[in-house]
Amino acid sequence: MAFKGAPDSVALLLFFVFWYAGNMKYNEYNTAALNAVGGKTSGLTMTVATMQLGVCAVYAFIMWAIKINPAKIFGLQMPEKQDVPKTTQSDLIKSIPLAFCAAGAHAATVFALGGDPLFGQIVKSAEPVLAAIVGTVFYSKAPSFYKVCCLPVIVGGVAFASLKKGADGSYSLKFDATALIFGMLANAFAAFKGGENSKLLSDKGVAQRYGGVGNQFAVTQIVGFVILLPIMFATEGSMLPSFLEKLKTDSSLQFNLVMSGLCFYIYNELATYTLKVTGAVTASVANTAKRVIVMVYMAAVTGKALTDEQKIGSGIAIFGVLLYSLIDDLLKPKKKTAKTD
Repeated sequence: MAFKGAPDSVALLLFFVFWYAGNMKYNEYNTAALNAVGGKTSGLTMTVATMQLGVCAVYAFIMWAIKINPAKIFGLQMPEKQDVPKTTQSDLIKSIPLAFCAAGAHAATVFALGGDPLFGQIVKSAEPVLAAIVGTVFYSKAPSFYKVCCLPVIVGGVAFASLKKGADGSYSLKFDATALIFGMLANAFAAFKGGENSKLLSDKGVAQRYGGVGNQFAVTQIVGFVILLPIMFATEGSMLPSFLEKLKTDSSLQFNLVMSGLCFYIYNELATYTLKVTGAVTASVANTAKRVIVMVYMAAVTGKALTDEQKIGSGIAIFGVLLYSLIDDLLKPKKKTAKTD
């Protein structure tokens, strides 16, 4: 009898654990890579973001070369076979909008977390706000009235987290502008990415030729890397010789750049494995818990404690996100049971 590995229930639990751990370590390695090139003022943030997708692209090509996706090993199960997708040129062209949005969301997130890893996470918790706006305006997918009522809670939480109490007891807005601007930009890109992903997969032929979400994610990262390359050269090309010199001599940069790329790829795959087999409520709670855990972890890693305003504001925003995710299920009308004589 062939060894199949751990039961699905055990594997699911482990996927959750390593999804969270991968996200936490990505944030840590990403921060270390940015610090290794000189931080947010170095002029190399786009280069770091692009090189991370380059690592993802190399990893995808290796999987296709060996025809094995090892992700399920994290659940103590046998790795899956992963062949090169049978996509056509037309399929790849249709995938460009999704890849562009995914690459934009990734690059903007790197800028936001480079500005302030903690406040960047708080801003990114406001993603449902942008998703609601983008879905309504561009994809004719408006949220329910109850969901709309949750949006001011999320916005209010982020706004409160932006306040700082002065010595005289008065409050004023004080936040990292990079984290706020690029965090909201990342949220916008992520909202478009969700819409473009749904649009792409609605074409059954394209979905069938991809042969699974694993291949679709791999192609998205490769095309995203190609999209970011010219942007990197245009915005930070003059700094490339300096970056390459650091990359050749700085083992910390080498390690953290590779590990941040690998963690980004793997935790996203593990998230897909978990969320596609759990219910909407479980998925919502899991995503909310992940945001809290990552913020606590990054506070410990960076040694930068959250202010009282950030603690309260992030708590309000994350509660709003959880409520936004669950409120339609909580308030949906109960089915009437037929009376029997």
